[in-house]
Amino acid sequence: MSASLVETVDLEAPVSVAWMLWSDVTRWPTFLSHVAEVHKLDDRCFSWQLKLAGAEKSFVAELTEVIPEDRIAWHTVDGVEHAGVVTFHRLSDTTSRVTLQIEYDPKGFIEHLGALTNLDATLANYDLGEFQRLAKTVAAS
Repeated sequence: MSASLVETVDLEAPVSVAWMLWSDVTRWPTFLSHVAEVHKLDDRCFSWQLKLAGAEKSFVAELTEVIPEDRIAWHTVDGVEHAGVVTFHRLSDTTSRVTLQIEYDPKGFIEHLGALTNLDATLANYDLGEFQRLAKTVAAS
């Protein structure tokens, strides 16, 4: 059984700020609540350490597409199976929209439960809210 989610958030920050924050993978733990660490391995690959109740995971992901201020796509090459894309949309000079889409293959009881109960979408929505707050703070400074 594969699962997917799509979440969108509007930001009080220009696309350039959203891009700057999201394109630096080492910043992800500051706004992705389930990500403990991200380490860049080379220009295209990075390792993730996830912290979820009852399901600590690690995996290596590879960037498959990077178009500055437009989109970042990745897929896993080792560990849990998932792929994702984040797209950046200019709404005005000072506002933007970020859309996160993830396809994944839940393994084990906790992950199946998260997919079935929409907990994954709730978590993604919360994380995008954290990103929204961070982008607004950075844009205002």
